[in-house]
Amino acid sequence: MEQPGNTSKQNWKTYLHEVIFEADTAEGKAFDVVLLIAILLSVLAVMLESVSGIKAEYGDILYTIEWVFTVLFTLEYMARLIVVTKPWRYAVSFFGIVDLLSILPTFLSLFFAGAHSLLVIRSIRLLRVFRVFKLARFLGEASQLTAALRASRPKIIVFIGAVFAMTVVLGTAMYLIEGGENGFTSIPKSIYWAVVTLTTVGYGDIAPQTVLGQALATLIMILGYGIIAVPTGIVSAEMSKAKELHPVTTQACPHCGAEGHDSDASYCKKCGGRL
Repeated sequence: MEQPGNTSKQNWKTYLHEVIFEADTAEGKAFDVVLLIAILLSVLAVMLESVSGIKAEYGDILYTIEWVFTVLFTLEYMARLIVVTKPWRYAVSFFGIVDLLSILPTFLSLFFAGAHSLLVIRSIRLLRVFRVFKLARFLGEASQLTAALRASRPKIIVFIGAVFAMTVVLGTAMYLIEGGENGFTSIPKSIYWAVVTLTTVGYGDIAPQTVLGQALATLIMILGYGIIAVPTGIVSAEMSKAKELHPVTTQACPHCGAEGHDSDASYCKKCGGRL
């Protein structure tokens, strides 16, 4: 027989889960809107602090604001872990990691100067706006993009490996052709030049001087334009295959906090818990 105390505990956890993770109720939507505003203000404070003139005049105020938001976000993170039945699954989820990373920089700044600038990671939390305003269609598009990138991963890895090998060979060839007198003082520096040239960035800090070196550089530049199109084509092909079979819901799993479930799903696709 279930104890009255356990029922009461379950009731308040369920209520808090609705407020923190959902936006179906007035309280839940108000919580999420306030959270989004707080994220925007905290990121703005970090940006303003990086401006020397503003920091000189308002540095202490911005520092206080930063700590106030960090304390609030820390309490919110702890509340999220408490209200889900599988806190570890939420902690290692995408948003769980982002939530943790959004509060760590302030504490790290006590030991490493400038670490608080990483607080701009909080801006990633703004992706929750699609759930807050019940934009399930956007969640479906995000699921398709994620599936396409996941399916493209083996091909992209092979492609990057081939490009890496190519830059090593081409950089070494340029080192042998040009030599240190023309700025190619080592193979690593020559590989750096090959990467810059192949990606069509072209900083111009190093340039070949010999006719053979310029010919090789021309070949690398032409290869660069062809290579740029490859990853785009791979991902585009996978996206055309990623058909959304079911509309998704903005409902969050009460066990791990995962989102983006099919509207007719009965169990969480991440942890297997009942929705």
